[in-house]
Amino acid sequence: MLYATPDLVPVEEAVIDRIEALRRDMRMYLYEPKRWSGLLRRTQFARAVQGSNSIEGFDAALDDALAIELGEPPLDASEETALAIKGYRDAMTYVLQIADEPDGTHGFHYGEQLLKSLHFMMTNYSLTNRPGLWRSGSIYVRDDSSGQVVYEGPDLEMVPGLMRELVNQLNADNETPVMVRAAMAHLNLVLIHPFKDGNGRMARCLQTLVLAREKILAPSFCSIEEYLGRNTQSYYDILGEVGAASWQPEQDARPWIRYILTAHLRQAHTMLRRIRDSESVWIRLDKITRKRRLPERAISALYDAVYALRVRNSVYRASLAGTEDEISDQVAGKDLKTMAAMGLLVPHGERRGRYYTAGEELVAMRTEMKLSRAPRDNTDPFAEAPKSA
Repeated sequence: MLYATPDLVPVEEAVIDRIEALRRDMRMYLYEPKRWSGLLRRTQFARAVQGSNSIEGFDAALDDALAIELGEPPLDASEETALAIKGYRDAMTYVLQIADEPDGTHGFHYGEQLLKSLHFMMTNYSLTNRPGLWRSGSIYVRDDSSGQVVYEGPDLEMVPGLMRELVNQLNADNETPVMVRAAMAHLNLVLIHPFKDGNGRMARCLQTLVLAREKILAPSFCSIEEYLGRNTQSYYDILGEVGAASWQPEQDARPWIRYILTAHLRQAHTMLRRIRDSESVWIRLDKITRKRRLPERAISALYDAVYALRVRNSVYRASLAGTEDEISDQVAGKDLKTMAAMGLLVPHGERRGRYYTAGEELVAMRTEMKLSRAPRDNTDPFAEAPKSA
């Protein structure tokens, strides 16, 4: 028996409607491929990977997460963090690949082996994680600050049957709204705790896969992993409330559903703002590059600098790889030096450790963009609703 999906009440349906309206607005902006949307998608993917890994203590700056996403070494992240982020990137990249695969006997279906494969991609940097295998014994989640056991997973012999039930439910359920279905997949996997390590990352990755399969938006734009990374304590608190210290599937999952819908609503507001910001930044950078007679490809480096990322030769080149703007190390170096000579970028360090940050004109653009934003909407959409149906 899994945690059951609660019957939705009108206030929950109304929040889902609000989220879907925001996503329709996003689709309007993203319907036709644009150069700026590609840059935003790349950065948003890195934010999701960064956010999910930060929950597990693998902290990296956004520009390091972006470098790892592009297959380049980070500037500051530790080797273990870099390996964890690379593993999660590989699993999420596979999610992107299979998001559009058709359903059917020879097409996509949820299965235990799919989940084991994603886990292997995510954790194979250490064989002690038992990558791709169910756990081999009992499992306990401890509070790092106190050492106290805060959750005990179900008995080992229950794991195969529970995981089979989970994938069967995902394959059969087409009636439940996708955000709720994805949330329940997340909750059940993380509380079953089927793996020795990486259960939280796997649950968040599975949630993103369920959302991506709905083809509403690209996975990078519908994921809430960044939000959960920014709100780790409240995320742990709600799991603790619903999990109730041990496997108790008779517990009410409604508080979890409301938490996840709130996360979706707030992240959708953030994404719509970022989409509008990115379009505006691209237009302004296009004018700058035309006025300075820089190649259009330079916008990629300037865009990252506007968003306070450290720009490196290798990452600049990697961001253009596979496009008509693909360039060599020498050309990339010349581009960056030219932009620095114009004051658009500021160089730091020497040789392989050299990177560039935003010059005064780009810093002013960033400041103006921040000042023009409306305050973040952190209101609770369920503040006035009764806690239970």
